[in-house]
Amino acid sequence: MNQAAIHIVDDDPDIRDGLAWLFDSRGYHAATWDGGPAFLDAAKALPGQWGHAVVLLDVRMTPLSGLVTFERLKALGCPWPVLFLTGNGDVGMAVAAVKSGAWDFLEKPFQDNELVDRVEQALAAASMIIDSDLEVRRLKQALASLSPREREVLDELIRGHYNKNIADHLGITPRTVEFHRAHIFEKMGVSSAVELAHKLGRLQPMSINLPPL
Repeated sequence: MNQAAIHIVDDDPDIRDGLAWLFDSRGYHAATWDGGPAFLDAAKALPGQWGHAVVLLDVRMTPLSGLVTFERLKALGCPWPVLFLTGNGDVGMAVAAVKSGAWDFLEKPFQDNELVDRVEQALAAASMIIDSDLEVRRLKQALASLSPREREVLDELIRGHYNKNIADHLGITPRTVEFHRAHIFEKMGVSSAVELAHKLGRLQPMSINLPPL
């Protein structure tokens, strides 16, 4: 069973049930919602524990339209890709939503395989974002674990200085620099100063004063 969830938000019960059956049959967990309020209430209970999911959101719903639901979902900081399902007259609104950060839109009627393909593309993109966020969190934790002296040595390494230059500037021996360098590499999970600079470049802006890479 695929652990990813497909949230289907539509006020038409026939469409909800049909889409739920489609994704259940493909090995996904489909959760259905009869409108924006119920879906948003459920989303509000998940901050920081979003998991891996995609939202299929109908444009025309009451009492909250799909566009309003989408904006409120964004305001919660939810990272789930949103795929709008639109009718003939809703394409303009869907395009505006994509420009505002929605993943994509699909016009009704659509082919089942096309919808599943779009959802799987969105899930793949979401996985990359999740992996990137986890790596950034790990790097921040590793950076916070460095001692004050290791932070000083780190600053020098990022500037491209060699052990002897670092030793002279900090008033310590090259052997001590090498000791701290090895600890920094181990904590940050890197094997070279180039790799270290590349990873730290993903964390800017930060409290550490990193020079341009």
